[in-house]
Amino acid sequence: MESAKRQTKSAKKRLPASGNDSECELNEEDRNARIAISAYYKAQARGFEPGNELGDWLTAEAEENQ
Repeated sequence: MESAKRQTKSAKKRLPASGNDSECELNEEDRNARIAISAYYKAQARGFEPGNELGDWLTAEAEENQ
């Protein structure tokens, strides 16, 4: 049953937006979470020095859009 849930979750991510706002919100939440994680690792790689947080986010966002 667990694998069925996992398949359903991954299938939802691949579906195009169908006008269902709740589904779009979940996809947007997932997207923002992936961007945040990527931005965190970018900040970690540069030693968490302040001043480039926006740059980390924008770079992570651009990579997500590729």
